[in-house]
Amino acid sequence: MTYLIGGDLAVNRLGYGAMQLTGSGVWGDPADPAEAVRVLRRAVELGVNLIDTADSYGPFVADRFIREALHPYPADLVIATKVGFTRGGPGVWTALGRPEYLRQQAELNLRHLGVERIDLLQLHRIDPNVPVEDQLGELVALQKEGKVRHIGLSEVSVAQLAAAREITPIATVQNSYNLVHRSHEDVLDYAEANGIGFIPFFPLATGNLARPGSPLAEAAEAHQATPSQLALAWLLRRSPVMLPIPGTSKVAHLEENMAGGQISLSDEEFAAVSA
Repeated sequence: MTYLIGGDLAVNRLGYGAMQLTGSGVWGDPADPAEAVRVLRRAVELGVNLIDTADSYGPFVADRFIREALHPYPADLVIATKVGFTRGGPGVWTALGRPEYLRQQAELNLRHLGVERIDLLQLHRIDPNVPVEDQLGELVALQKEGKVRHIGLSEVSVAQLAAAREITPIATVQNSYNLVHRSHEDVLDYAEANGIGFIPFFPLATGNLARPGSPLAEAAEAHQATPSQLALAWLLRRSPVMLPIPGTSKVAHLEENMAGGQISLSDEEFAAVSA
């Protein structure tokens, strides 16, 4: 199961999100730095070639571990990162889309990751206080300078995505989406119709759908799998542009997540779980 980001970057559709390679509140170092390195190396061993990070994870803590664990990078590894937040402390996130700040953070991403070009640079949030054409315009300028390959967005509506595409091609959109919370169904449908990769964050949520006797629990039992593994399998079946990036700080959990990518749901199972 592969997908071409931007039409030319081939990735395996089940990737890895690096946010949990940090401390509490996505701030500072993780409790077990050595395990963070092991997780990244094991992810690549298991076939992951899409790793999603952000300057704001730590800040720059996740980037540091990615570089320590994997540099020099495998030729097929795609590292996606994000800019557009400033961090005031644990759990504190403030959108900041001033062009000079976006450029500064993109340059720092290049330095911390140890790359000459960012494969996929995503605007982490659209700052309502800065014209969107100025925010995307700076990413386009970085792209023209050869520092960015493809541009993506995060947490946007269909209207915002369509407006952004009037400014520049958008390769991916990263919105919250999972089996329980599907409020961005319209964005997913728009992305699929227009050949835009859809990166769902918080992909593993199952909530009450995992209760004993539920269709999700029954399907998981039939596949000798966990409800979370079935939730991943459901996402991958839901759309060919879906690129889940489940994150974890433990190798055992990573291996469990990756096994979810091997589960194939029947039409009946998919319909029952969807309903």
